[in-house]
Amino acid sequence: MAATVDYYLALNSPWSYLGSARLQEIAARHGATVRVKPVKLGEVFAKTGGTPLPQRPLERRNYRLLELERWSTHLGVPMVIQPRNFPSDETTAAHMVIAAQEDGLDALGLATALGRQLWEEDMSLADMDALRATALLAGVDADHLLGAHPVQDLDAIHTRNTEDALAAGVFGVPSYVVNGEIFWGQDRLDFLDRKLAAP
Repeated sequence: MAATVDYYLALNSPWSYLGSARLQEIAARHGATVRVKPVKLGEVFAKTGGTPLPQRPLERRNYRLLELERWSTHLGVPMVIQPRNFPSDETTAAHMVIAAQEDGLDALGLATALGRQLWEEDMSLADMDALRATALLAGVDADHLLGAHPVQDLDAIHTRNTEDALAAGVFGVPSYVVNGEIFWGQDRLDFLDRKLAAP
């Protein structure tokens, strides 16, 4: 029986973006289902001891930039390491991904495209015109998608995703959960691959 991966992410996370396309490839190769679950990362951090980026010591922030550059080069994923539009208000973009997941559309493909909007094109996730254009490239009509779901319903799912993440033991993004086992970080995708390959 094919596995299900609960994918907890934040669109503002460069690490979520760096792993997104590889997650698509791994899941497709194993016939796994991916449930895409954007979370409210600030709430996850607040309840699990995470430190928001602006509050981290300079040494940690500098090392993060070095690692982003290393991983971008290693994976061949172009990236604006310090985008002008980071962080963006990702609420509407996250709601689009949630609506796509609810409607059985390619929510993972949409999340990847939205990550590219911020991390390759340096376009704000709060820019509705940019969201529409990105959604169209991903085969989705943003206005139709959002119009089909009341905002309060999408926000309730966003909150539930966050609660589900905390209940599963998630403390950061991206996190991939299979049968209760957490794989935290895009640099753990090889372990997820092996998990899905196991009989």
